[in-house]
Amino acid sequence: MIPTPEFSRTHKVDAIARLPASMQIAADAEERAALAKRFGLAALDRLEADYGLAVEDGAITARGRVRAALAQPCVATGVPVPETIDSDFVLRFVVESETAQEGDELELDAEDCDTIGYDGHVIDMGEAVAETMALAMEPFPRAPDADVYLKEAGVLSEEQASPFAALLGLKDKA
Repeated sequence: MIPTPEFSRTHKVDAIARLPASMQIAADAEERAALAKRFGLAALDRLEADYGLAVEDGAITARGRVRAALAQPCVATGVPVPETIDSDFVLRFVVESETAQEGDELELDAEDCDTIGYDGHVIDMGEAVAETMALAMEPFPRAPDADVYLKEAGVLSEEQASPFAALLGLKDKA
């Protein structure tokens, strides 16, 4: 059994035509705390989205904007690095294939990256928004003093680790 997502806002597919053109959802404090834990965040102070749903070409399309205020641990120091997300999204919900077995490999191209499978009856915009936020987050957050910390720890910068760094050092001695 699949657990219920921390931030779940479902819509029945057969009711989409009767929904308002624009909807808004926002995660409450408990949902944000659970999402922060799942995504390894130091804080998630805001997660909300405005969106509209439409049936297009046999799929459900969600167009909207996600906004979030969060903090991730710096990859070098671990100190929280604040981040604001304010991004448009277009998601395409398609019925999951009943023939796809768990563990099957799927080949995805760029057009498939915003495609979400669903059971044919209900879509979950809360989970879709949470995943959209996670994809929009800085993949390697760095605090302003991260370079100093890394240098003190003996970690070489990209320039210092380059194969040409030794040659540049010889040039300075000439």
